Amino acid sequence: MDNQRVLLFFALSFVLLLIWQAWQQDNMTQQQPAPATAEQKAAEQIPQASEDVPATPQKEAQSETSGILSAAQASQEALKKGQRIRVRTDVLDLEIDTIGGDIRQVDLLAYPVTADEPDHPFRLMEDSPLRVFIAQTGLLSKQPSPDHHARFTAERTEYVLPAGADQIQVPLRWTSGDGITVTKTFTFRRDSYVIDVTHTVENGSAEEWRGHQYRQFQRTEPADYEKSAFIYTYTGGVIYSEEEKYEKIDFDDMKDGDLSRDIKGGWAAMIQHYFVGAWLPREDEVNHFYTKAPQGRPYILGLVSAQDAVPPGAQKTFESRVFIGPKEQHRLEKLAPGLELTVDYGVLTVLAKPIFWLMEYIHAGIGNWGFTIIILTLIIKLLFYKLSESSYRSMANMRKLQPKIVAMRERYGDDRQRMSQAMMELYKKEKINPMGGCLPMLVQIPVFIALYWVLLESVELRQADFILWINDLSSRDPYYILPLLMGATMYIQQKLNPPPPDPIQAKILAALPIVFTLFFAFFPSGLVLYWVTNSALSILQQWYITRRIEKAAESAKSGS
Repeated sequence: MDNQRVLLFFALSFVLLLIWQAWQQDNMTQQQPAPATAEQKAAEQIPQASEDVPATPQKEAQSETSGILSAAQASQEALKKGQRIRVRTDVLDLEIDTIGGDIRQVDLLAYPVTADEPDHPFRLMEDSPLRVFIAQTGLLSKQPSPDHHARFTAERTEYVLPAGADQIQVPLRWTSGDGITVTKTFTFRRDSYVIDVTHTVENGSAEEWRGHQYRQFQRTEPADYEKSAFIYTYTGGVIYSEEEKYEKIDFDDMKDGDLSRDIKGGWAAMIQHYFVGAWLPREDEVNHFYTKAPQGRPYILGLVSAQDAVPPGAQKTFESRVFIGPKEQHRLEKLAPGLELTVDYGVLTVLAKPIFWLMEYIHAGIGNWGFTIIILTLIIKLLFYKLSESSYRSMANMRKLQPKIVAMRERYGDDRQRMSQAMMELYKKEKINPMGGCLPMLVQIPVFIALYWVLLESVELRQADFILWINDLSSRDPYYILPLLMGATMYIQQKLNPPPPDPIQAKILAALPIVFTLFFAFFPSGLVLYWVTNSALSILQQWYITRRIEKAAESAKSGS
């Protein structure tokens, strides 16, 4: 098998794997809940989501022809607005609404929208008419209690983390008419995307207060213009439990039916490319996890705790944490088990994690992610050198047989059976394995796919500068220079081998550099940089090995 066939097989295998993985993520049905364990049965006091977990106010169904404007109006009606409280730390600039004490808007100060606009931070959460992604908390009780529709009061409308201070607290207050007072406090810390949220219930009534704490996200499905036509990344819900581990609950799952599961510890998150919002309960706390998909409204993913009591004259504090920020693996793995899996490397995580570790190690020494990719590619090439050498040696030997194979095709014409028999006899006589050039390539495919996901998913490479015109390795090359170089390297690799005798195959292979140049023109420049570097090194290696074999053959011929 010549080099063009191997290259075609390698490239098509890669594309097919990406298509299959995207289809699987879009169409995989939600796993059925496991039978209730003794631990889950013990949590019988946890309310079912269909009973008293709060939802957005009900509204008459919108007609199917009402379009996106009606959906936006429904979202706005559901999310009433009160007074806004702005909070600014060294990494966050956010707004809390006094209606419900919701986190309604979050800007990530260290992550600009584009590399060309360093002073324009990326907005992860918002409650705009066309896009809703907010974090809500509240208390549930048959007695007076503040849910996410309650109106709180605030001492101030703006808080800024002082220079030299490690944290800042934002208290909100709610009071009923019969002695129940709830103070909802947000605690922000320096260099942290974790927000502590507490509800302190002071029972000044004559009766015991009993209730639950809930936390949830509301989010609209991304619009078509927010999705890439060439690169698939998952946006939707994720939950984690010790039994099921990392489990995606996408928007279609939420439409198909409400999630209803009791989980000890774990977490619930809404994730997207590079960023995540995650509610992090205590590891020893049992919560009921739920989803809702109200028609014409944002999707809901949340969790509600077991019921607790506050005696008359006493007080109790309900605690929770929420992470709202970038998917930086070192931060995430310290917060909760499995939270780093929101950096979704797919089925090849076992290979992707070591690759990312090696990239971080290289980057720590040179400080440039572009050169890190080049050095990493060189290291991978060295690791697979023997396999590649075997592959190119087999290709070089196959190349020597091309004249004989062409002669066979002319001799046997359309008699495929006799042609196959003759070729197998030729391979046996020359002691050549026709699959010798392909199998070493197959071994490398999983590593390449894993590297693809590392370069695509790692937020550390977002807007990473390289050299000259490339100031964002996570975006396409603005001048298409790298894709053109990639097409050129593919063309040179083809020229290192004789054209296949089959004219149809020759035409397909001749078009391959053009097709892949157009395809990769829209890929992140970091991925194209890897491919260009890998192809350039492959050309050098193939040329060197082929020349060495040809010289050895010439020496043997002249010696005989």
